[in-house]
Amino acid sequence: MDTLRYLHGYPDHLQQQVRDALAAGRLGRWLAARYPERHQATSDRALYAYAMGLKQSHLRHAPGIDKVCYDAKLDVVKNALGLHTAISRVHGGRLKAKKEIRIASVFRDAPAAFLETIVVHELAHLKETEHNKAFYQLCEYMQPEYHQREFDLRVYLTWRDLAPPADAADQQRE
Repeated sequence: MDTLRYLHGYPDHLQQQVRDALAAGRLGRWLAARYPERHQATSDRALYAYAMGLKQSHLRHAPGIDKVCYDAKLDVVKNALGLHTAISRVHGGRLKAKKEIRIASVFRDAPAAFLETIVVHELAHLKETEHNKAFYQLCEYMQPEYHQREFDLRVYLTWRDLAPPADAADQQRE
């Protein structure tokens, strides 16, 4: 089993740097130093307000969002870090679409930049449904360091899955 499942599309030299940092035990310290700020959007209501603030700042004319929430059922192993859906229902004689964004609950405790990256990605799907050049240009417009943060987010997920708990060694000494 490959230990870098989140980094498959990246060049070998970057994957090797991550392997080396992970083996040396310095990947967690690097991530903590680079992304020390935690977000305050720990509830679904706060997440909705956060997403709507980003939407209002960058995508005023995009379709509205009816719901934004954390979802414990999203499986980050299957690359579902966030999910956008449009549920169509017949309401009277009309077809009504509700747009929802679901964020994997692993991001409740993640650094603020990583939550922003996931929300920006899902908001970009309001205008661009496919992962094409225009989609990534929109992501870069909303978050100028989008590509670097997406890579760092994948490194964070790798570290989170593979790093031993920091306090396990301390508990064994006691």
